[in-house]
Amino acid sequence: QVQLVESGGGLVQAGGSLRLSCAASGSISSIKSMGWYRQVPGKQRELVATITTYGTTNSAESLKGRFTISRDNAKNTVYLQMNNLKPEDTAVYYCASTPSDVVSPAIWEYDNWGQGTQVTVSS
Repeated sequence: QVQLVESGGGLVQAGGSLRLSCAASGSISSIKSMGWYRQVPGKQRELVATITTYGTTNSAESLKGRFTISRDNAKNTVYLQMNNLKPEDTAVYYCASTPSDVVSPAIWEYDNWGQGTQVTVSS
C-alpha cells in the first residue's frame, strides 16, 4: 500500500509562485513514475506533468515554461514548481504514482492518488 500526501497549496495572486510537494510512504518499491494532475469542478482531471524514476519528464504543452516537475528519490518526494500563476490555474492538484516507469503513463495506470491540495489564483 502506498500513501501520497500533497502539501503546498494555497491562495496566491496572479503572477505569483507556489511549490507543491507530494510525499510518498508505504510500499515505496512499487512506485515508479509519478505525476501531477489537476481538476476543476465539472471538468475531467487533466495532466499537469509526469516524471520517471530517472527524472525524465513530460508536461502538458500549455504549461511548459511555467510548471516544472522534479523528484527527490532519497526523500520519496515529488515536487511541482509553479511560476507566473494565472487564475485559470485554479484547481485541486493531485499527486499520483504508478508501477509503470514510463514518461507518459495513461491516467488509468496510476494506482495511487493523494487527497489533493487546493490552489487558488486570484486576479
